[in-house]
Amino acid sequence: MSRIGNKPIPVPSGIKVDVKNSKVVVTGPKGKLEREIRPEVSIKEEDGNLVLDTIDESKKSMAMKGLTRSLVNNMVVGVGTGFQKKLIVEGVGYRVAVEGKSLTLNVGYSNPVNFKLPEGVSASMVDKANIVMLESIDKELLGLTAAKVREIRKPEPYKGKGIRYEDEHIVRKVGKSAAKA
Repeated sequence: MSRIGNKPIPVPSGIKVDVKNSKVVVTGPKGKLEREIRPEVSIKEEDGNLVLDTIDESKKSMAMKGLTRSLVNNMVVGVGTGFQKKLIVEGVGYRVAVEGKSLTLNVGYSNPVNFKLPEGVSASMVDKANIVMLESIDKELLGLTAAKVREIRKPEPYKGKGIRYEDEHIVRKVGKSAAKA
């Protein structure tokens, strides 16, 4: 049974939620998001909160209820405050530059890699060099974009060079010197 699906979704003031049939539209100060929801799940508004319900008590319906609750909650949080991810570029000579809606990454290849950001995702540099902050109101799109940027040069286990998330821990391996000892 889904415990997450049973929690109500608080809707802060300034955020408007419209539910029509199987479509949810959330509008807030940062923008507007919309999503189709599964037919097994229904959403209704009660006392400033959104409450989810299922058509039956089957295992699949309860799973969809929890998933839908998480997705709609991310929409509400996204249009209210937004989401952000930090990517750290580590390595000697590795650099990153933000130019409008694209990133230019010098990460050890013979030519710089130009990565065009999708609509709805913005990038900025943090105070220290080689830290990129990606921001969006859509958590799913932000995660996919960050994963694609990280995929350009994944962190390697010997020196830790590459592109990694801010909270990611790279397990280091000992090189050739471990075999001699």
